[in-house]
Amino acid sequence: MRALIPLTLLTFILAGCGSQPPAPEQDPSGVESRTPGAVKVETAPVANVKPDSFDPNSIAALKDPRSPLSKRSVYFDYDSFIVKDEFQSLLTAHGKFLAANSKMKMLIQGNADERGSREYNLALGQKRADAVRKSLSLLGIREDQIESVSLGEEKPACLESTEECWARNRRSDMLYSGEF
Repeated sequence: MRALIPLTLLTFILAGCGSQPPAPEQDPSGVESRTPGAVKVETAPVANVKPDSFDPNSIAALKDPRSPLSKRSVYFDYDSFIVKDEFQSLLTAHGKFLAANSKMKMLIQGNADERGSREYNLALGQKRADAVRKSLSLLGIREDQIESVSLGEEKPACLESTEECWARNRRSDMLYSGEF
């Protein structure tokens, strides 16, 4: 019985030594407060373009700065993948373009800011890309025309660690055939 007690203690000590420290991105000591702030990402108005100034169904409209199709990003609130109402007209314009150009394909890249683990940001980026894809699907776009992928935090639009910069990184980007 006396020999069993030291053996049991040794087992507990060795079991405690066998654990590994958490990965650096999961270390809870580096977590900061993530209370969402009231940051507004500036976007250009979409509806103030004269319809006769360009052909909204032409491929040239994709690069025409007067066209809503030249706007390719949908921005999201902190820790959210809900498409805001302010982007519905943009998605409608892209939906009409895809419907009129059935051979065109779109790749939607979901992005996240640098906060959170890589796994979390990849999952959030995918949910954001899927939300844009779902919005386009509800407008009648064929599933084989649109694909959604996540880039997580790997393709930031801004590199500063400020709320304004993080807001610019919380987005989904829409790319057309020939751009990806």
